[in-house]
Amino acid sequence: MKPIRLLIDKLYKIRALNKAKPMLDAMDAAMFGTDETTRGKPHIVDTIDTKRYMSCAIAALVPAALASVYFYGFRAIMIIAVSYAAGLFVEFMFAVIRKHKIHEGFLVTGLIFPLVLPPTTPLWIVAVGVMFGVFFGKEVFGGTGRNIFNPALVGRLFITIAFPAIMTTNWQDPLTDAITSATPLSVYNSEGIMAPYLDLLIGTQPGSMGETCRIAIILGGIFLMFTRVGNWRIPVCYIGSVFIAALAGNHFLPEKIAPPLFQVLTGGLLFGAMFMATDPVTSPFSKAGKYFFGISCGILTVLIRSFSANVEGVMFSIVIMNAFTPLIDYIVLKFKFRPVKI
Repeated sequence: MKPIRLLIDKLYKIRALNKAKPMLDAMDAAMFGTDETTRGKPHIVDTIDTKRYMSCAIAALVPAALASVYFYGFRAIMIIAVSYAAGLFVEFMFAVIRKHKIHEGFLVTGLIFPLVLPPTTPLWIVAVGVMFGVFFGKEVFGGTGRNIFNPALVGRLFITIAFPAIMTTNWQDPLTDAITSATPLSVYNSEGIMAPYLDLLIGTQPGSMGETCRIAIILGGIFLMFTRVGNWRIPVCYIGSVFIAALAGNHFLPEKIAPPLFQVLTGGLLFGAMFMATDPVTSPFSKAGKYFFGISCGILTVLIRSFSANVEGVMFSIVIMNAFTPLIDYIVLKFKFRPVKI
């Protein structure tokens, strides 16, 4: 990191780059943290600011995004571009109305949203979904930092309910133009046939754009946890509870509940656990709360997948637990910091 530090310092001294100072500041903050301090109490020593968090989150999403482009080609690029354009329009309108800057938070939301969509999603539905998610999932609550639900999930759930045929039965096989009506998880639920684990890892099975290549998701998740931008407790508890619940359930109800490793590698579980359940705004801030949040998401996911008409329970489980996040933190704080009796 020292050579990078020296390079950035030299770039600051070049007069021709004075106009690019905001970009250099963002690069400096992303790599080495911020030197800003609070004006009043409380003072917390931490180098993670919003720019660094968003930069690291986008960097972690890059492998999954590149994999989606590799498997689905120019179509994936178009879906990502429409997501950013439509979502930024809503952000811009609210920035004008509220007279504040456009928040960096949408840079992450605008990339997560298209990665949880089927590659066959019509572009106009992509625009409607991301605009709905930003508007009703974030801006109506007051903007970034005040939202209760993950905006990308709100948009995805809306178009899933509004356009069920398009969003649940129209999938494309990676690297081909063939259209199928089933994902590996739905095939197991209907026929009891499991896709090969290796195919699930490398991404040759149909699914949402960003969820197919599980290796890319794992690499991005490890990066988030290594940089401490993403807390390891939620994804580890989420994935672990799915594995344990599926292990027990498959033993007693094998015709209903899929085997544990198959549960982990199918659907959007890894993507949701790594990138959506760990959202610092909509997940608990207490350590105990994170454990409970992750375990609850995992149990709900297995139950919804196994006993409901919707085989993909990741989105619903995370949104449900988002609603309980304030209550979880309240209960943890109440028991951890009890009033002192005099």
